[in-house]
Amino acid sequence: MRVLSFLYTLALFSLVSAVPARRSPHRIVLESRDRLPAGWSKRGGLDKRGVVPVRINLRQNNLERSEELLMDVSDPESPNYGKHHTAKQVADLFAPSKESVDIVKDWLREAGLVPHRVKYNHGHGSLTVNMTVSELEELLHAEYDIYEHDTGALHLACDSYSVPPAVKHHVDFITPTLHFDIQLSKRSSDAPNVVHASVPKTAARIGQPGHSVAQPHKGEVVEDIFTELKNCDKQTTLDCLKALYHIDYVPLAKDENSYGIVEYTPQAYVPSDLDLFARNFSRRAVGYRPKLVSIDGGIVQTNETSFALNGESNLDLQYGINLVYPTPVTLYQVGDIIEGGSFNNFLNGIDASYCGHNDPTQDGIYPDPSNAPGSFKGSETCGIAKPAHVISTSYGYNEADLTPAYEQRQCAEYMKLGMQGVTVVYSSGDYGVAGNGGLCIDPKTGQYAQNGARFNPSFPSTCPWVTSVGATQVNPGSNVFEPEGACEQVIYSGGGFSNVFPIPDYQKGAVGKYFKDHKPSYTAQQYNNSQVTRGYPDISANGANYVVAIEGAFSLVYGTSASAPVVGSIFTLINDARLAAGKGPMGFVNPTLYKNPCALNDITTGGNQGCGTPGFTAVSGWDPVTGLGTPDFMKLLEVFMDQP
Repeated sequence: MRVLSFLYTLALFSLVSAVPARRSPHRIVLESRDRLPAGWSKRGGLDKRGVVPVRINLRQNNLERSEELLMDVSDPESPNYGKHHTAKQVADLFAPSKESVDIVKDWLREAGLVPHRVKYNHGHGSLTVNMTVSELEELLHAEYDIYEHDTGALHLACDSYSVPPAVKHHVDFITPTLHFDIQLSKRSSDAPNVVHASVPKTAARIGQPGHSVAQPHKGEVVEDIFTELKNCDKQTTLDCLKALYHIDYVPLAKDENSYGIVEYTPQAYVPSDLDLFARNFSRRAVGYRPKLVSIDGGIVQTNETSFALNGESNLDLQYGINLVYPTPVTLYQVGDIIEGGSFNNFLNGIDASYCGHNDPTQDGIYPDPSNAPGSFKGSETCGIAKPAHVISTSYGYNEADLTPAYEQRQCAEYMKLGMQGVTVVYSSGDYGVAGNGGLCIDPKTGQYAQNGARFNPSFPSTCPWVTSVGATQVNPGSNVFEPEGACEQVIYSGGGFSNVFPIPDYQKGAVGKYFKDHKPSYTAQQYNNSQVTRGYPDISANGANYVVAIEGAFSLVYGTSASAPVVGSIFTLINDARLAAGKGPMGFVNPTLYKNPCALNDITTGGNQGCGTPGFTAVSGWDPVTGLGTPDFMKLLEVFMDQP
């Protein structure tokens, strides 16, 4: 699993003194933070005349009904199960109301912003306007400043912003404001002390070596590949996975079915490695290449190769392609070689109605403002491809990296995909109850700390509308016919409880039983023990000892980066059977999974240590280590084929 974070270095320095923003009692705070993230300090010297792009994300209509609407087509007991909506129907259903648009426009006009400066896009549900920092401070009654990280990174932000009471319920969030999710890199020895710029700089390249602490983990080089199932505790291969999860199926509806895997440039697969893997494990797939959908200049770069550059994509595609072959696999390659991309960039590419929500502090901005070779000068990629029936992603944030408003807005998009019949799968993380890179939170300061004691949940896994996938292992000395345990080799399955999202109805019974029968001894100092927030993962699959072809040789690889595409492949095969029978795709699968736990292999051993604790423990039933357990393909096939 790879971590996402993005660079926004707007440095507007001047000798002009900062003028405090006006304050008024007739305002309501929309978002605030009471402390700076670790390593940041106020630098000062902001030129209030500098211009910044401002986006006001309007409150979407009908969001209060989102769970009801999604369950209407996803709950196996609903009479409308499987009657998915079109993309246009979903966009129209959730578009901001005319009242919201008018009220926010009136607010901006009263603030002195003439109408021609303000742009509104109905499909995007947002208003955009370029403003000076001084104007922005007046508008939001906020105080902006330049902040500097210990590494030398610079960032524009405020610690609080407010809007009139009449506006509050019509706005989700505004950018730029509180976000500090920017890529940190080492200070350059020849960097100037003062950087003059008035536009966002290069966004972080999340596939770039050294810019992710959550990529899959490489083990020893494989000298000899074992072919016998008795050795699956030492090496995980296609045959091991098929035996573990009873995968015995030949696709019948390959021309109707689709499986999508998301990657971020410059992370890319190597064609010769795909063929090396296929020659050893699935000769019929030799020469097969995924269909490339380039989003914001995404390319499969082959100029540089290494585990850091190719490990993620090679792993995802080698197992994804060969488990579902000959079902077509689509590769969503996001971001150019310079600017990079984000989940929002990806969502833009498959959903035109979402375009325009990019936040310069988080997402790649296109056309790429860089003049470097390889920069994508085309406009923002919007709705160029229909989303695949199943989409698997092995990247993620720490939930604490982003503001709740940003996460809630994006989570709503996964809900909308579910309404359209799309199954969205995310890996749960590789550091147990800790966040990417093993980071935990200091309960006293709320900041990241290597020795922090508070657990650090993963996003989007904590979004209730995705299927979060943890990791298991064939226990040392065991075989594929014996129960697996939670992964405790090299990595630990990410799992825990959200600090942002409430528990969905479909999960209440399973999580309630977990707390009733196996309540952890930790207190609220360690994690959100309120018992009313989303628990993750939902299910798991093997994440240890994968044999992967990298740079012309085989190595062992570990991570939920492996388990997520395996689960995505299993769902794709079930979709094939449904499509061949004249049924529709499964769509959002969680309600069916939680109502049919016997179709999964319960995992009851192992844990997910982190933050100086043993973490949680795998127990009977759902648990925050392995979820409901691992898939049994034949049992799940029977369950989903019984649905209309």
